[in-house]
Amino acid sequence: MKDFSELINKLLLTPSRNRKIQILSDYFCNTPDPERGFTLAILTNSLELRNIPISKIKEIIYENVDKDLFALSYDYVGDLAETISLIWPHNKKGDLPSITEIVNILRNIKKDQIRPTLENFLSIANDTERWALIKLISGGLRIGVSSRLTKTALANFSNKNLDDIERIWHGLEPPYENLFEWLSNKADIPEIDLTKTFHPMMLSNPIMDHDFSSLIPNEYVAEWKWDGIRVQIILNKDEVKIFSRTGDDISPSFPEIENNQDKMVILDGELLVGKNYVPMSFNSLQQRINRKKVSKKHLIEYPAFIKLYDILFLDNIDLRDIPWKLRRKKLEEWFLKNKNQYFDLSEVMKFTKWKDLENIKKFKIIDEEHEGLMIKRKESPYISGRPKGHWFKWKKEPKTVDAILMYALRGHGKRSSYYSDFTLGLWQGNEILPICKAYFGFSDLELKTLDKFVRNNTSKKYGPVREVEKTFVIEIAFDSVNYSKRHKSGVALRFPRIKRLREDKPVQEVLQLSKFKDEFLNKSL
Repeated sequence: MKDFSELINKLLLTPSRNRKIQILSDYFCNTPDPERGFTLAILTNSLELRNIPISKIKEIIYENVDKDLFALSYDYVGDLAETISLIWPHNKKGDLPSITEIVNILRNIKKDQIRPTLENFLSIANDTERWALIKLISGGLRIGVSSRLTKTALANFSNKNLDDIERIWHGLEPPYENLFEWLSNKADIPEIDLTKTFHPMMLSNPIMDHDFSSLIPNEYVAEWKWDGIRVQIILNKDEVKIFSRTGDDISPSFPEIENNQDKMVILDGELLVGKNYVPMSFNSLQQRINRKKVSKKHLIEYPAFIKLYDILFLDNIDLRDIPWKLRRKKLEEWFLKNKNQYFDLSEVMKFTKWKDLENIKKFKIIDEEHEGLMIKRKESPYISGRPKGHWFKWKKEPKTVDAILMYALRGHGKRSSYYSDFTLGLWQGNEILPICKAYFGFSDLELKTLDKFVRNNTSKKYGPVREVEKTFVIEIAFDSVNYSKRHKSGVALRFPRIKRLREDKPVQEVLQLSKFKDEFLNKSL
């Protein structure tokens, strides 16, 4: 546990991406199996553990530390794990088990053993180990290390190709001993069944105005960018597997999607809800997401279907290396032979000038289910990640509204010392109702401005939450707005983010909620 805790502490305190890669490379090179394998699984969120709820952790802390003292300390520190690491009052001699042993304990621990086990571990551990332990058992490291960066470190220490690692990744299981055998040149690359596992998706890059001058229009085609969930579908005999873009199996949430053909095929598409292939809002799709059991009511009211974009495998043949235009032809042929009420073929738009495509984008994006356009090079292979020059996304301009800052919450990780999570609202008569939470989009300087305002203008405290004087206006950008029964305002914003601080604008000039609904909500119906 000591080596693991020191590793994640170093990663948290290291801002440089290249330095993080080097720290991870050194760890993987010098740490034996299975320790490094379980660490790899934790960093890539690939390990199934019995995470202990934050509420349960706090119960244990309150039995050992004065509740008010803890609340004051938590407010000052801003991070739960760090607070516990510093305030835990007990110390015992001994060493924590290895990360491998702790993983096995957390996999098999019984409910009545959680409290004594955790109390014992916290008492044996030093400050850094306590911090790492709480991060691990609560299920959120938040140390600025993505799965992609971790795999990049694997490629760095082994001199292997990152794409080769990505290609086999989802066919491997922790602690990845066969992976490290190959990375250490002690064995051949692990063999996996490519027809039964998720494959990292090809993603797009935002297109900028200056990009168009270097791109030749007749080398590209365009498709609608739908506001749904990007998915990968594996059809193999009677089996249907649906994966999210992160590789999570979401098949149980969409049991109605069936396979009516015998040939094995892996498809790429956008999962939507709607009838007769007419998409409903993303808010409607959310009624189906993350449901392990789907009611008949949801199946009727929010039927799912998939807009097909691409084909990766057909009848056990890997098609990813052939050009998009040939994959598209094979997709069209497969679609015509395998009609299925749950699949619809994405429309391809041809054009001769970028101006023509701009007009399509401008005049045909009339509903909220179109996010914009995807622009794809006809000769592009299917490459995992975000290769440059192949696929672009041309999103429609976001909507904006000026809103009033109401509440603030401390951030996590590098932001734990700042108030960086904000609740904003609009007028309803003489009352202000919250319409969204926003926690990104601002610069470091703007973050300091907002943090200073919160500290100097707090009117009430609710644990870690600060209610502030309603005098600060912030311009919010968002993609769409939908009705919401969960929010007092009756609306929910899609991807709200801070666009700019409006210190120049009086709060009296902020929109009434009714006018906001008239302007934005009713147009999306």
